[in-house]
Amino acid sequence: MALTNVNFRMDSDLKRDMEETCKELGLNMTTALTIFAKKMVRERRIPFEVSVDPFYSEENQKRLREAFDALDNGEGSEHELIEVDDD
Repeated sequence: MALTNVNFRMDSDLKRDMEETCKELGLNMTTALTIFAKKMVRERRIPFEVSVDPFYSEENQKRLREAFDALDNGEGSEHELIEVDDD
């Protein structure tokens, strides 16, 4: 089996954190990414759930901006959490 290099860009903090996590698991990044690639090819899908975090929804971001503005104006000290249904 011939080996090839794969290069891609990643945030430096994410890379550092991934290297630390891999080390704790007794792996290196090459092995971890190879495991990911083999599982993806075998299952023909991304081998974990990919979803949008409701924290980053437009509605929640708007509420956060409003809360920050209120705090900057010396108003308010609490906020209500947006309930999210877990399907």
